[in-house]
Amino acid sequence: MSPTPPLFKLAIESEGSITCTQPSQRVYLLTFDSPPDNRLTPEFCAAFVLALDIVDRRFDKGVIITTSAIPKFYSNGLDFESAFKSKSFFPESLYPLWKRLLTYPMPTIALINGHAFAAGIMTATMHDYRFMNPHRGFLCLNELEFGAPLKAPMSSIFRQKLPNPNTYRTMVLEAKRFNALEALQEGIVDGLGMVPEVLNFVQEMGLVDKAKSGVYGQLKAEMWRETVAYLDDYVGSEKLIEERMRGEERRQERCERRVTEWEKSKDQKGAKL
Repeated sequence: MSPTPPLFKLAIESEGSITCTQPSQRVYLLTFDSPPDNRLTPEFCAAFVLALDIVDRRFDKGVIITTSAIPKFYSNGLDFESAFKSKSFFPESLYPLWKRLLTYPMPTIALINGHAFAAGIMTATMHDYRFMNPHRGFLCLNELEFGAPLKAPMSSIFRQKLPNPNTYRTMVLEAKRFNALEALQEGIVDGLGMVPEVLNFVQEMGLVDKAKSGVYGQLKAEMWRETVAYLDDYVGSEKLIEERMRGEERRQERCERRVTEWEKSKDQKGAKL
């Protein structure tokens, strides 16, 4: 039996493609393939948003599933150096993608087929549901390991979506790598499996009809209001980070003065003995 032809295929300008197929009625599977590890570059984000727009505007309302054609990786996150060098990357590339996913007018499911690190797991968490390959991959917020502070929406999405704050503490302050079973137990993902299991989940939950009334995206925008606001107000959220960093610098200066004064006092007392 020949494979079903894709509904459409988009080129990612830097390298790779996003292909949309329909494994079931009104279920749209977006498969991205941007070697070597699906980094969230401006070109990748633009193609991803366009794919979501095409399904939204040209096909019947249903369910979006996203996954990767690269077995080892769902997404390995940002191209860190270029992302932080570009002033436009966050407000014009990454945040619009995240907001589109977070408020999309249909149910969205991230099928995490392999590793999802840093912004990769953040992107998956912007979906409504997450399924994970039970045999391959880890989920990890590893910013601690490479010295990157979390921006406001990167943090708020986990505060809002994880059922247990201790899980988020473990993710952020320990950079723990969660395998599939651990991720399920901690509520990071909603189920284990690949496309057949996700399709069963869609059927059991009746997800293909959830968007019919036209308010699905609006409901999500209100549910995740905090994160949506951060995504909308890049300048304001960046100012909060800058103020926090300046406050930390002042705190360190005060701390250094106190310790220096204590050392001088200790030396003087020792000289008198």
